[in-house]
Amino acid sequence: MLRYGLQFATTLVLARLLAPSDFGLIAMLSLFIGLASVLMDGGFSAALIQRREIDEADKSTVFWFNLCTGGLLTLALFAAAPIIARIFDRPALVPLTRAMAFLCLLSSTGAIHSTLLIRDLNFRTQAKAGAIAALVSAGVAIILASRGYGVWALVAQALLMAAALSALLWALNPWRPSLTFNLASLRKLLGFGGYHLGSSLLEMAYSRLYTLFVGRSFGASELGYYANADNTRMIPGNFLAGVISRVALPMFSAAAQEPLTLRRGMQLSIRGMMLINAPVMLGLAVLAEPVITVLFGRQWLPAVPIFRVLCLAGVLYPLNAINLHALMAQGHAGLMFRLEVTKKMLGIAFLVVGAWYGVMGVAWSQVAFSIVALCINAHYSAKLLDFGAFSQFREFAPSTIAAALVAVGVQTVCWVWMATPFMKLVVLGGAGALVYLAVISLARLDALEDVAALFWRARLSRQDK
Repeated sequence: MLRYGLQFATTLVLARLLAPSDFGLIAMLSLFIGLASVLMDGGFSAALIQRREIDEADKSTVFWFNLCTGGLLTLALFAAAPIIARIFDRPALVPLTRAMAFLCLLSSTGAIHSTLLIRDLNFRTQAKAGAIAALVSAGVAIILASRGYGVWALVAQALLMAAALSALLWALNPWRPSLTFNLASLRKLLGFGGYHLGSSLLEMAYSRLYTLFVGRSFGASELGYYANADNTRMIPGNFLAGVISRVALPMFSAAAQEPLTLRRGMQLSIRGMMLINAPVMLGLAVLAEPVITVLFGRQWLPAVPIFRVLCLAGVLYPLNAINLHALMAQGHAGLMFRLEVTKKMLGIAFLVVGAWYGVMGVAWSQVAFSIVALCINAHYSAKLLDFGAFSQFREFAPSTIAAALVAVGVQTVCWVWMATPFMKLVVLGGAGALVYLAVISLARLDALEDVAALFWRARLSRQDK
């Protein structure tokens, strides 16, 4: 929470110091940098987490693979910079791409350290490293932006974040690689990791494909509005997904041979995540205008309708992540890859159709995709764990319906109350949260009791230690 809070606070400051087109230029590179980052990992991080037993040869082999691949991808992006600039007809992208290319190399040096911490469920060390790195990179970016460096402030933030995080992970994690590169280890991990790599590439390509459609068709400013709206609504989603990926995969993997235990884990995860995510997403949707105005300034008002629709798409985000991690934990990497191919083909079709209707069409295509993706993912949870879409709906429906009813009330008051954006955000946001808590408490929802019991057990565990 501290890391995401620092990054979000930095974005708020930078949004007032930089133009939307500056954010748009960086967003144009997100597809290429994102794909390179996935290729650098090679799917081996997930494979190391998923396997019950690994040895030192496995760890060192993955480290050297990541480092070599990161270096090669840095060189590849450096050489491809003119091509990327021509795709968007933006000569300024040449030096930006070459600078951002070093993200691959910098990230590769600490990737295995982060993976091993996740495998060991050691989140305290990751929290320290992430928070310090976010603070250092934020300070430098804000100084550069205030002194007129424009888009280069965003470049410096990204590079410093990667460098500081890797350095801190090395300092805080005692593991060190040996001079070992074992092809047998690669082959062993590739069985799962290869499919995961393919799935991750598809996910990254689809999630950032909008940059091509919006950037080429509507320009850097429109892409800046869309990208900032998307990044803002993804902050709670990314935080919850980060929790799911760091906690659910190793814990689901430990219960992979016990279907009833795994199903119970999914049930609790869905209840807890939707108890939080549904009111946050729906609340942001109905308060989109005061949220954007207060946080980023009136120059970002064109992002309001985009932000509102993308928040609706984000309601189901944790459900898809939980279903996919359950499949991964059971070792169904091949099935997951086939699902990703099917879903992303449908998603691209939605995106192409949506692009005909402008930026808002692209946003609505995300809503359609989130619904279809959940239906597909839940179908296989039904086959493997007898926990399909209808069963999952019963788990999250009470909290989501409560959140929707409160959101309707908040929206009604927001329309008729002639107050400043700040007053609307503070008063209506706070009142909506209190009413939602009152409703779920009076209804004695199972999800609330589960979350309360979880925190109580965690508190007792800390006291015992």
